[in-house]
This record gives sequence, structure tokens and C-alpha cells, in this order.
Amino acid sequence: MIARRIVIIGPAYPLRGGLASFNERLARQFTSEGIYVSIYTFSLQYPGFLFPGTTQYSTELPPKDIDIKVVINSINPFNWLKVGNELKRLKPDIVVVRYWLPFLGPCLGTILRIVKSNRHSKIICIADNIKPHEKRAGDVPFTKYFIPPVDGFVTMSDKVMKDLTSLTNKPAQKVVHPLYDNFGEQLSKQDARKYLGLPLHEKIILFFGFIRQYKGLDLLLKALALPSLKQAGIKLLIAGEFYEDRKAYDLLISDNNLLPQLILKTDFIPDSEVKYYLSAADFVIQPYKNATQSGVTPLAYHFEKPMLVTNVGGLPDLVPAGKVGVVAEPTPESIAANILKLYELGENYFLPHLREEKKKYSWHNLTSHIVRLSSL
Repeated sequence: MIARRIVIIGPAYPLRGGLASFNERLARQFTSEGIYVSIYTFSLQYPGFLFPGTTQYSTELPPKDIDIKVVINSINPFNWLKVGNELKRLKPDIVVVRYWLPFLGPCLGTILRIVKSNRHSKIICIADNIKPHEKRAGDVPFTKYFIPPVDGFVTMSDKVMKDLTSLTNKPAQKVVHPLYDNFGEQLSKQDARKYLGLPLHEKIILFFGFIRQYKGLDLLLKALALPSLKQAGIKLLIAGEFYEDRKAYDLLISDNNLLPQLILKTDFIPDSEVKYYLSAADFVIQPYKNATQSGVTPLAYHFEKPMLVTNVGGLPDLVPAGKVGVVAEPTPESIAANILKLYELGENYFLPHLREEKKKYSWHNLTSHIVRLSSL
């Protein structure tokens, strides 16, 4: 198939967060390849009880180079019919749909069934999760409803691929998560720390992104409380909004007298600020308890920051141990020992490997796989 028009269905401005940033960057890549792209995003993405943060909406200026239509209401079936029929008449060559939460299965599955009836549009799903991190009633039937109109799938980890193949044998391709190269270029560590008001010469590690139970911040705090890290003079910069009750974390901090070791920036980090946090850190720490893949990994690659990841899900596949970072077990003791190993080896040890490895993470690699799947 020669794709001339593509519609992406998923989060985009005015919604905020990693999925919105990803979809906007993907749209720009398709545009650079001569394809007309529009994004159909949500006028209502989640009802309040499913959204744990302060707001779903961005405070940034809208992108001027992307055609974004804010039209999908995730809980209104009449809206699904309207959007589905609009896209059916539009006849895009490819519809790229994001799937990350079974709650959206009825909405997206209905829209895609209607689109599919035009007998022209091919539907390719980028599956971030098939089985979600936080399980809820309805997960399996909602996902089973979503799958039938999809022609092919892209996953970004072996874990999601395994979950997917347990439900369908439709064509699927694993593609590495492209670099988040849309947050600006790396700054010098000194300039970034001056901008953020951070100490210029101290050891600073970074936990970045929404704070949820599965991401293991509690494990990292317990590691920080161990004598080995307390004595090492390492500070932890926590940059991201709490997406759950913070009381348990505050209790861990107070019980272990961790405040002197912490720099707390626990509001949402807008896109324009991301480069400062990544550039200011010595290392990026991902102490997950379970994972499919992580958008923080390609972000760290872009800013050439060595990483610690835990040995869960698809994370170790993306971080070759001893080359671009270290792999720890999801325990405070292993996390602490491997943070010390990062400092022992030093940032410069990892840089040549980081620069070589990041070449694999191109956006064209993703777009070419999407187009190829649509031709099967």
C-alpha cells in the first residue's frame, strides 16, 4: 500500500503526558515522509475516577504544525458512532490506533468497526499494554472486543507481544520505542542545574515520570535509606506527579530521615522543562516492580544518560548491562549496590556505548513497520 493519508487515534494536545508527546512526534515523522496526517484525540479521555493526577490537560501552547481534532468522548456511544462514520467517509489509507488501557476497548473497538466497513482503511494498533499494570474488572472482555477490527499490531516489548499472542494470531511486529527527541537538545549539566536551582557539584540521580506503585519509587527510597547510599552523599531528584496517594511515600521519607537526601519536584513536568531535568542528572534510575516497556528509557537515550533498570519485563532488553547502564534486581539492596556501581564506572564509561546504541531508536524504523504491516 502507498499511504497518502494517515489518521492517528490517541492522546494529543490539549492532553498531556508521554502518549500525547509520542503521537505528536509520530505525526511529524509521517509528515516528513510526505504523508498527510491528522490526529483524532479525546474531548473526554477518562472520567475523573480513572484519572489520579491533578489535570489531564497541558499548559503548553498548542502545536501549530499538526492537524489535531479534539472529538472523541470515551464514555458516549453516540459520539463513537459519529466519529466512526466521519472516519469511514474520510477513508484514510491507514488508521494508527494507540491501545494502553482496556477501559477504552469499547470506545475504540466501536469506532474501528465502523471505519473498517469502508473496505479501504487498514488499521494498525500500537499496543502499549494488552494486560494493564493495575487490573480491573472488564479488562479481558474489553480487550477482546477491541482486537477484531485491527489488521496488525506493533508492540515495543516482548512482554506485550506475549500478552498479545495469547489473545490473537494477527500479524504483529516488535519495534523498539523510538527516541524522545522532541524535548530539545541536551544542556550542560552545570547550565541545567543552575536553571533548576540545584547544587552544582553534588551527586544527583533522577527518578522521572508519573509516580505509580508499579514504578517502584518505594524500593528506591528504601535503597536510599541503606547505610551504603547514605554515606555516599547521593541525592535523589524526584521529578514527576503523584498518581496515587503519597502518604506511604511521605511515611517512608520521614521514618528514614530521607529529606536531606531528596530534591522533590513532584508537580507535573511540562514538555518545555524536561530537558533540564534529564540534563541535570548523573544517572536515570528506573526501579520498576513490573513493566512492559518504559518511555523514560528512550528519553534517557536521547539525553545520553546512563541508566539503572530493574530486571523486570522488557526493561533489560533495552539497556545492555555494562554498556548503557546497569540491571538490578527489584530489591533495595540490589538497587543500592548498582547505583554505587554506576558511580564507580562513571558517566564517561557509558557514553560511547550510549551513542552507538541510540542509533537503533529511529522514528523511521517505526513508520516503515506500520506501513509494511498495513500491506500484509
